[in-house]
Amino acid sequence: MSIFAKDVLKGKHALVTGATGGIGSETAKVLAGMGASVTITGRRLEKLDELSKEISEMDLNSKVFSYAADLGKEEEREKLVSAAEKAHGPVSLLVNNAGVLGGGTVDQLEQADIERVMYINYTSTVLLTQLIYKTMKQQKDGAIVNVASLSGLRGTYGGTAYASSKFALIGFTHSMAVEAIEHGIRVNAVCPGFVDTEMGRNSVQNKADRENRSVSEVIKGSIPSGRMTTPSEVANTIAFLLTDAAENIVGESVKISGGSVLR
Repeated sequence: MSIFAKDVLKGKHALVTGATGGIGSETAKVLAGMGASVTITGRRLEKLDELSKEISEMDLNSKVFSYAADLGKEEEREKLVSAAEKAHGPVSLLVNNAGVLGGGTVDQLEQADIERVMYINYTSTVLLTQLIYKTMKQQKDGAIVNVASLSGLRGTYGGTAYASSKFALIGFTHSMAVEAIEHGIRVNAVCPGFVDTEMGRNSVQNKADRENRSVSEVIKGSIPSGRMTTPSEVANTIAFLLTDAAENIVGESVKISGGSVLR
């Protein structure tokens, strides 16, 4: 059940990256349900087609455009933005959700691991945002939400590459927020803890294996609420930050963790 009015984002064009994952797909559905025209992107075309069909079946009036792209490549970033603008007009809402896990302990890390995770989670996000920011500045309107992580606020065992990329994303969020608000554009981040997605479940399993505990023991011992966050809870938080109801929320890193950041 949606907690937002069906027309609150009418006339807005939202671009959601990493839309084939749990958080991205749920966010796309929530934004479409709020009346936004939505562009979804990811690298798996069949998953994009499935999501596009699902959104259309939710509401026959939904406007959704899918475009498969590897955001690590400059040419594909440029083609994505051009195709999205042709389909729905200038992008006014951007959700930077694309990201990967990876790495290991410091003694295990190789340069290629560090560069891959940092480029996908941070560098390509900044470069894509640059392309869209140009038009947002001309329109003097827009909102951006970067999907970071609790790992962008504190380090974790074996998390040097991943946590560093998310710390960088938080730094980008803070710095751009100060610049962009001068043009009427808000930039914020969300920092989920363990989310009930494939990536999140793998993270919990890895922690359980390392600590010789069961998954349920890890969850109960790490999360005061006693459960993982759902993708819809993250999506609803992102959606709120994109609305005018959050017009004076600028440069924030919103934690969504069931209280795990307190332990």
